Amino acid sequence: MYDIIIIGAGPAGISAAVYGRSRGKKVLVLEKNQVGGLIGTVSSVTHYAAIVQGESGSTFAERMKEQALGAGVEIRYETVTGTKLAGDIKKVVTDKESYESKILILANGGSGRMLGIPGENLKGVRLNAPRDGLHYKGKNVYVIGGADGAVKEALYLAKIADKVTIVCIEEELACIQEFKDKTAACDNIEIMPHASLTAVYGREEAEELEFTDHETGEKRIVKDSGCGVFVYAGIVPNTQIYTELKLDGGYIPVDASMQTEIPGVFAAGDICVKKVRQVATAVSDGAVAGIQAAAMC
Repeated sequence: MYDIIIIGAGPAGISAAVYGRSRGKKVLVLEKNQVGGLIGTVSSVTHYAAIVQGESGSTFAERMKEQALGAGVEIRYETVTGTKLAGDIKKVVTDKESYESKILILANGGSGRMLGIPGENLKGVRLNAPRDGLHYKGKNVYVIGGADGAVKEALYLAKIADKVTIVCIEEELACIQEFKDKTAACDNIEIMPHASLTAVYGREEAEELEFTDHETGEKRIVKDSGCGVFVYAGIVPNTQIYTELKLDGGYIPVDASMQTEIPGVFAAGDICVKKVRQVATAVSDGAVAGIQAAAMC
């Protein structure tokens, strides 16, 4: 029996775990992949207060892991397959074991949104910039998405690839001004506005890309064998297993204490209904959830 079980080891989950443990609670974090969540997969972490210069997602995640383990937080790498949220004792079932706790914090964030187009699973599609970028040195790459996360990865790829094309559904990039200015200063970045990638063709790897112009409806085929396609088209909240909760657009509603509608169940980070999804807000959510959860044990 644990005092607090936290599902997800991203910034929100680790923050909640550290605060809960600091209050003397027995805390377990369950994570299906690796500490860091989505932020652990990005090329760089920016705009976080007092961030280390040149911080990458992987180094940021490693320091979070060290902090949690140093605080005495138990981390297990298992996939959660089911939960029982109602009642005084919460139950979490994974692919390896089942666990019980007094309090449960849901902090398993979101997953990258699939495009749902033909050829999406071909080699060279749905790549990750820091992991796969070097394989495309001197080649052409396409970044799908025009928001902050997408453009930040495009700027990283521009240092490696011969040419970077940012494909955004909007008329112009939807990112912050800082990234717009940096993009404009890169002579090997081209923006394809009001367009979407609608199909990828090839035998085993991407050879031809089909783009659709949303103003004219025109479809255009670009032959670019060996190119790389990096998709940053938003996230889908990982809430499918929480059938006992009423969701809002797939996200979990919480109050100011990060409590859900079910007593003893909290949520924190990107999985929640909120306007701003940043590392800073995830850490804040986790701090509140961890402190409030500990007070209920």
